[in-house]
Amino acid sequence: MLKIPDHQVAGHEARVGKLGPLIDDSGRFYKPLQSDKRGSEEVAFYESFSSNTEIPEHIRRFFPIFYGTKVMKASTGAEHPHIVLQDIASSRINPSVMDIKIGARTWAPESSEAYVAKCLRKDRESTSVPLGFRISGLRVYISDELGFYKPHRDAIRKAGPDDVKLLLRKFISSNPSAEMETDPDCSLASSVYGGPDGILAQLLELKAWFEDQTIYHFYACSILFMYEKGLALKGASSNAEVKLIDFAHVTEGRGVIDHNFLGGLCSLIRFLSDILKETTKFTVENGQVEPEESGLI
Repeated sequence: MLKIPDHQVAGHEARVGKLGPLIDDSGRFYKPLQSDKRGSEEVAFYESFSSNTEIPEHIRRFFPIFYGTKVMKASTGAEHPHIVLQDIASSRINPSVMDIKIGARTWAPESSEAYVAKCLRKDRESTSVPLGFRISGLRVYISDELGFYKPHRDAIRKAGPDDVKLLLRKFISSNPSAEMETDPDCSLASSVYGGPDGILAQLLELKAWFEDQTIYHFYACSILFMYEKGLALKGASSNAEVKLIDFAHVTEGRGVIDHNFLGGLCSLIRFLSDILKETTKFTVENGQVEPEESGLI
């Protein structure tokens, strides 16, 4: 039974007569291939990445599992080819999700002049240029009664640097829908962003790889943050997880570091590190998230 994913926070959404991703009950995510070369290039990336023996196993966990392609009935009702991927939210209960597009530049070198102009306008009008990343969408679980906090895409699109920090704080707060004059409590910062298995530690692991890898350049790729707020509020593990998605503009690295992606990733890491320093007793030392010494003997 195919259905529209309710955890999607950015990108093209499926609806009547409109092409968009679908999921099933077996944990698979069906992403329609784009009709131009972007569709075939995303398939080519997944095929290359899946078979590349130079990719460390600990890095593969940050990418959805690729199951191939399939021609099937799309959300429009017509037959259409899809990329078949792991539904990374299938085992989660009411997941909170944030989609962050990484890089100050979101177009690949071979893009057309028209596409470059379109991307450049978006990059300059958002925080992509000043920060090296921009938030594309988010939803934060509040409760079964109140549902989710999910700001409108227009508001997110207009977000400046201060707004980005506010949204990153709201993402790990028990009061995300509070009015702007009310500070988010960041009560889940340590259990989601912090700790040895938290989002910051995972980003630092990715950073270490991007400081060395010269296989690919990831233009217009997004990082997803996910966690289960219901578990975190009960004192259990939040199941915080980082995934990379959207690979229609990946190019060969040709032996050169992907400074565009790495720069955006480092900027995002600084934002999360600052939030943790402000709200908890964590510091980042030698690429690891560590609790601060209390100073007590």
